[in-house]
Amino acid sequence: MILINIVLYEPEIPQNTGNIARLCAATLCNLHLIEPLGFHLDDRHLRRAGLDYWPLVKVYRYLDFDEFLQARQTEQARFFFLTTKAKKSYTDVAYQKDDYLVFGPETRGLPPEVLARQPEHNLRIPMRDEARSLNLSNSVAIVLYEALRQTGFSDLR
Repeated sequence: MILINIVLYEPEIPQNTGNIARLCAATLCNLHLIEPLGFHLDDRHLRRAGLDYWPLVKVYRYLDFDEFLQARQTEQARFFFLTTKAKKSYTDVAYQKDDYLVFGPETRGLPPEVLARQPEHNLRIPMRDEARSLNLSNSVAIVLYEALRQTGFSDLR
């Protein structure tokens, strides 16, 4: 049973993606990677960060955001877009199993055209004004564990 879907839009740093893959493996989450990637999937830093957890995570790759939407958008699919530009906190949502949490690239975040798709589903992690952002793998962990908490940590002990 898949609990939550993690989507990385054009990730740039292999260590972050490796850490996120390990997180997905440990929490029964799918990992969706939208190209272009800032690294090759055989990158040693990516593999090292994911350790021996790679066989435990289902990874999907898409050539671009449109291909991702064609493959995943259904009437039931709910997408949440994480951005420092949102007004709503990630804790203001009632998450459901099979939701998609979409995160942008480390250096620039999600592009305006993605954020404009469902502005009511744009979410932020509260932080002080002087801080630009948090590390991507930390951000994914923060939001994912709130979604898992709300959905009862099914099949996790």
